[in-house]
Amino acid sequence: MSRQNPIRIEPATPGDVALVLRFIKGLAEHEGLADAVVATEQDLQESLFGPHPSAEAVIAYHEAEPVGFAVFCQHYSTFTGRPSLYLEDIFVLPEWRGRGVGRELMVYGGGLAKARGYPRMEWSVLDWNEPAISFYENLGAQRVDGWSTYRLSGEALERLGPTV
Repeated sequence: MSRQNPIRIEPATPGDVALVLRFIKGLAEHEGLADAVVATEQDLQESLFGPHPSAEAVIAYHEAEPVGFAVFCQHYSTFTGRPSLYLEDIFVLPEWRGRGVGRELMVYGGGLAKARGYPRMEWSVLDWNEPAISFYENLGAQRVDGWSTYRLSGEALERLGPTV
């Protein structure tokens, strides 16, 4: 925490699950995807703090006020033969945007990647979200041209075949 930017980033704790879910819902609303959130506090408790966590969340605070969050997980690249850090979500409350909160969350993620020896940190951004794209590019991030994200879920996933 610096004098110019009194934002601190802390790993979420099991007691923060309801807050994390509120941030997820805020992000979904911002993206016009509010109906897509089916995660429950129990789901987050298990995936973030259960015996085999699959992700980790951090919360950005200004003094005692939570003002943003990010969720990270490990991603693997066969090309590098190493894991990398995947930024699943980042969200800053609208009234706190433009005040360094997002940058601090990204700095934290970059620090995690470097501390773990990962060669990169990656994420996806909606193609219409020009403010986010500009933010990422101002950090030095580069768009990965030639790649599109695909998803198989619901009935299509069921039709694919049996459970292993």
